[in-house]
Amino acid sequence: MRIAMIGTGYVGLVSGACFSDFGHVVACIDKDPGKIRELQKGKLPIFEPGLDAIVASNVAAGRLSFTTEPAAAVRAADAVFLAVGTPSRRGDGFADLSYVYDAANEIAPEIEGFTVIAIKSTVPVGTNDEVDAIVRKLRPDADFSVVSNPEFLREGAAIEDFKHPDRVIVGTDDERARRIMRELYRPLFINETPMLFTGRRSAELIKYASNAFLATKITFINEMADLCEKCGADVQEVARGMGLDRRIAAKFLHAGPGFGGSCFPKDIAALAAIGERYDVATKIVSTVMAVNDARKRAMVTKVVSACGGSLQGKTIAVLGLTFKPNTDDMREAPSLVIVPSLEAQGARVRAYDPHGMAEARKLMPQLETTSDPYACIEGADAMLILTEWDQFRALDLDRVKKTLRSPVVIDLRNIYRPAELAAKGLNYISVGRG
Repeated sequence: MRIAMIGTGYVGLVSGACFSDFGHVVACIDKDPGKIRELQKGKLPIFEPGLDAIVASNVAAGRLSFTTEPAAAVRAADAVFLAVGTPSRRGDGFADLSYVYDAANEIAPEIEGFTVIAIKSTVPVGTNDEVDAIVRKLRPDADFSVVSNPEFLREGAAIEDFKHPDRVIVGTDDERARRIMRELYRPLFINETPMLFTGRRSAELIKYASNAFLATKITFINEMADLCEKCGADVQEVARGMGLDRRIAAKFLHAGPGFGGSCFPKDIAALAAIGERYDVATKIVSTVMAVNDARKRAMVTKVVSACGGSLQGKTIAVLGLTFKPNTDDMREAPSLVIVPSLEAQGARVRAYDPHGMAEARKLMPQLETTSDPYACIEGADAMLILTEWDQFRALDLDRVKKTLRSPVVIDLRNIYRPAELAAKGLNYISVGRG
């Protein structure tokens, strides 16, 4: 089948590449000519493990292309996917839908024959109806169906999530649209992937509700970590015991410095705004946002305490800047709160991240960065682990001890065993281990 993918951001590029790897012919469309030129040269705007190989192989096979001109691709498409950004709107936290509506206005004149318009962007309840109305007003003669098809991609594991998802959600009551969506995702049937058809508004809300629930799990275990520190329990043991209950499950029960990224903060704010729009109190959602914001500031207090109560004149070596490993995404990363706060306390901050330093310097232009972890910790008064990159899990601890000025390791991701670091003569501070 033929697909036009509007938007070459994270969702659009991963989805377009994976659909082409399924055997479909995909044209990825973006208004940014510079981005399209780079993609045509094989240079990707994001870091996602394995994506460059999939893009290269499908471009070579003639199934994947990139363009700034939507007309021909939309006219030929069986399905047009909208995968444009929906950032938080200033002031009220509601999703900014201007890019979605602009895309709808742009594709409407080009529709030929029955076409599915599938919205992959994360959008508030009722957005699919609005897109339907926009296209219908511009093209009352057009034969099309708008469906909600939210994405559930984890940065750093997006290809696996696309090709082996827990479920595919499609919001539509149009049987022709159902047939096309089934065909697009047909390669997943061999893995017996559940494909759930719902109403459009239910599909829109499933995305927000899912992210809010996962964020709530993270926030809950962070609060339990605080309790563990006070009462002498181990949060990892608590999480393991909870996670063995199949009703709870183990994923997202990892204590740390709070969640960040492109989805959770934005989507939780949008869900709270949706609740206000419909006059429904979303107290749990609002509390999760507030507790997570406070969590990042509390981690600064932990660092200050570990360094003897003052950071004045001290050097803190920060390992990891991105909000999670295997991505270069800095959006809402805890480091964006923690690093400036450490500097405000008088610390000199030196940082290293395997893939995030270029993005980090855009947001923190004065940030001092190094070429590797050991250069980062050279002569530092403390080593602070903010992101659990694999390469940080196997540091030479003897070398760490010799390289640091003071043998202080603050691990906000609990990637080491306390006894192991104590045996090396390191003063080890982690999260939720009393």
